[in-house]
Amino acid sequence: MATTAPQGAPVPSPGPGAVPLPPELDPAAVKRWRSSSGAVIDLLAQARELGGVSAVRLGSRPTVLVTDPGAVQHVLALHPDRYVKRSHRARVLVGDGVLAATGEPWKRQRRLLQAEFTGAGIARYEQRIVGAARRTADHWAQCARTGTPTDVGEDMRFFALDTIWRSLTGHPLDETTNRELAAVEAVGAALPATPSASADAAELRAAVAADLARIDAVAEHAIAAARRGEAGPEGPGLLRVLVDAGETRPAYTDQLIRDELVTLLAAGHETTATTLTWLYLLLDRHPEARRRALDAGAAGSPERARAIRALASETLRLYPPAWLMPRHATEDDTLAGYRVEAGTDIFVCPYLTHRDPSLWPEPERFDPERFIARDEDRRSSRHGAYIPFGLGARACLGAQFAMRETTVLLEHLLPAFTPSFHTTPASAFFGITVRPDGPTPASITPVPEGS
Repeated sequence: MATTAPQGAPVPSPGPGAVPLPPELDPAAVKRWRSSSGAVIDLLAQARELGGVSAVRLGSRPTVLVTDPGAVQHVLALHPDRYVKRSHRARVLVGDGVLAATGEPWKRQRRLLQAEFTGAGIARYEQRIVGAARRTADHWAQCARTGTPTDVGEDMRFFALDTIWRSLTGHPLDETTNRELAAVEAVGAALPATPSASADAAELRAAVAADLARIDAVAEHAIAAARRGEAGPEGPGLLRVLVDAGETRPAYTDQLIRDELVTLLAAGHETTATTLTWLYLLLDRHPEARRRALDAGAAGSPERARAIRALASETLRLYPPAWLMPRHATEDDTLAGYRVEAGTDIFVCPYLTHRDPSLWPEPERFDPERFIARDEDRRSSRHGAYIPFGLGARACLGAQFAMRETTVLLEHLLPAFTPSFHTTPASAFFGITVRPDGPTPASITPVPEGS
């Protein structure tokens, strides 16, 4: 990441009483970044040095970068009508699913799904989460017995996909479906990192047409089975809710049911898999954090569960999967004392907010103790400073589900196994999510009982 201090571009002085525009990164810095073929996060990090609300010119007009917690709340929570999602980067994959929908359709779709992702709703899927976790633990046990290496990232992906597939269909994930749904990751890799980098939608769709066809075939088969009432061995799943909606609500066409199913598959597994992979890479460098979490309490105790959640929370601080949250200003506004004009693109960047030393002491250090609650004032002060799942009405629908499945898997794996990585990725890749830029091969070592 760039470390040189950036210079702001000259901003015309406002007239008396006028609200100034945000300070803008010098175009020369943007030119140097383009010539270096650097990652967009490097450019945004330079702009962030100008303040918690700044601007950088990625296209014909400046994009406003928002990292200040108060400004984050203003954009995401307090005024979502002024700062809207315009066209989601993943629309080619998820269509009009709840992730990309806007306006009244989004409100209807979210209301339908909301109850499935509350505490009571998640409880209905608890045994499916446990089944997927036990399956992963059995795989690691076999790897430990036979000395067979495994890829931790791939194992985390399989666990997360198995969990959401069971929750949607009532069936454990089979190898054929797993192989076909690898196309979700292939499409995701082709998507632009930022809206301003978006390729022509028709060209992008053509480039991933074969992968989309594989995804559509899986979705079509699952939807048809749900319509025939073919519940899996674990009973009907969330897909049944969508199919039932199609029978009573005209908006739920075959296409929308497909879009919602693919949205839940994609969003419901990639972020969890990425977080778990980062967590194990961090534990590889900080093995004492694993020991502290296990020593916090007995198996199944609230104390241990809280410590394990802290591991996940600190991982999400360092590597929030949705590292960039684009919005579009629909009207003129004043944001943290700066003028934002209608039509301006906004980048809320959790990755940079989470690494702001004024908010997080020693922000680059992995310290799960930050999330062991000491007092309510400290917790509430983080509002807007910690946003791995977003904030406000469009916060991630599956945040509680993701934390629950992460905790359940770690409760199974942490006491029993330690992965020893053969190699680790040298860097992070900033695409739709921020993920390790490379494979994660490892040998699995069983932990002696009681140690």
